Amino acid sequence: MASSPTQITELLVNWANGDQSALDTLMPVVYAELHRLAHHYMKRERPGHTIQTSALVNEAYLKLIDQRKTRWQNRTQFFAISAQLMRRILVDHARSHGYVKRGGGARKVSLGEVADLSQIGANDVVILDEGLALLAEIDPRQSQIVELRFFAGLTIKETAEVMDLSPATIKTEWRTARAWLYRYMKKDQFDES
Repeated sequence: MASSPTQITELLVNWANGDQSALDTLMPVVYAELHRLAHHYMKRERPGHTIQTSALVNEAYLKLIDQRKTRWQNRTQFFAISAQLMRRILVDHARSHGYVKRGGGARKVSLGEVADLSQIGANDVVILDEGLALLAEIDPRQSQIVELRFFAGLTIKETAEVMDLSPATIKTEWRTARAWLYRYMKKDQFDES
């Protein structure tokens, strides 16, 4: 069974070229990593969340197999897209349960928590998602870096690889994007409109 990054990349390319058996071989190989990503997300969710880790993996899997137009490049890109799909599932779930930008059950985020994006809780993901959408309009690259670093859990080096940029550029853009989101979320705390 394939397990190296090169073998995973080969399976992804074969799948993208229409080889369904490549997908059948790929999924058991990457399941543990997908489960780890889902567990990473679920740790931020409230206790008793209606979506369980395995269900999140399964929903993401169903969305992944619909990614027909994606030109798979490598293992890192696959897991970045997987993480983005998981993020979207959880944001959609939070929205459907009444978590809205100005309240709706979401707790207020302290400024210290916003400065360290790793401390953002599940309810705050909706606010962060809205901030990311606005950031994407202003600077799509910075928005993508936040998605890859925060939501996909990629390292600076992995993010640089996926985006075909230098690690130094990623570090600079990551700092700038975090500062922008800090200001956005700080404004959200005090804006009652």
